[in-house]
Amino acid sequence: MTLVLITGCTGFVGRQVLRRLAELDVEVRLVRRATDSLKISGVHIESEVRTPDLFVEDAGWWARVSSGVDTAIHLAWYAEPGNYQQSPRNIDCARGTLAMAQGFIAAGGRRFIGIGSCAEYEMGQGNLSIETPLRPATPYAGAKAATYMALSPWLRNEKVDFLWCRLFYMYGEGEDVRRLVPYLRSRLSTGQPAELTAGTQVRDFLDVCDAGAAIADVALGDATGAYNVCSGIPLTVRELAERIADEYGRRDLLKFGVRPENVFDPPRVVGIPGQSI
Repeated sequence: MTLVLITGCTGFVGRQVLRRLAELDVEVRLVRRATDSLKISGVHIESEVRTPDLFVEDAGWWARVSSGVDTAIHLAWYAEPGNYQQSPRNIDCARGTLAMAQGFIAAGGRRFIGIGSCAEYEMGQGNLSIETPLRPATPYAGAKAATYMALSPWLRNEKVDFLWCRLFYMYGEGEDVRRLVPYLRSRLSTGQPAELTAGTQVRDFLDVCDAGAAIADVALGDATGAYNVCSGIPLTVRELAERIADEYGRRDLLKFGVRPENVFDPPRVVGIPGQSI
């Protein structure tokens, strides 16, 4: 039975990856925060490792934690809504990820999966493929891109398979209440108006359940390189909001154009799914 080490297993995406792994013939070793109290069931847990902060652990610690592991799925990263894009903690996450990879190599791991973002790409290039140039515009995107650029040749030289899953715009179960879809549902379900921008931004939305399953499946496959986890379907924010409002029969509560536009928000972000190399 394949032993998979997973970080970030109780996060928004991690819970869905773990759910899919529970359906597959694998054992998992969980690396979790010492304060994480979320109960996990349904998956074959080989062991749990607790740490106050996995991003401060050194390569030696990771080598011990990775002993006997075949595949690592590294989902953990600082992701507090409203703060993560500009936070200096992204540098800590990048540094900690490199230490993890170094320990994983030392332990003889075979396959390392990291999680990236569509924000790494240069926007304004039409649909984004893995061949789209990288041009990160925030500390978050820069740290992700730098981690990818460092790990790609390093792991290849060490004969470790490396897959980098770039996520696009996810929504669904367990989503933070400060994000768009939970905000809409909270307002509409209680008959309150939802204040929005004009909603003309085109995005690539994907249910987090589908994203998590896709990550788990591709992680246990043989694909390497960059990989877009997305729907490939363009949808405006307005269209998404109207679909949700229709569930409540309350399009009248959608107040488009009330909130100011974000001048740094790209007008179109749509991916081409997959395309690992």
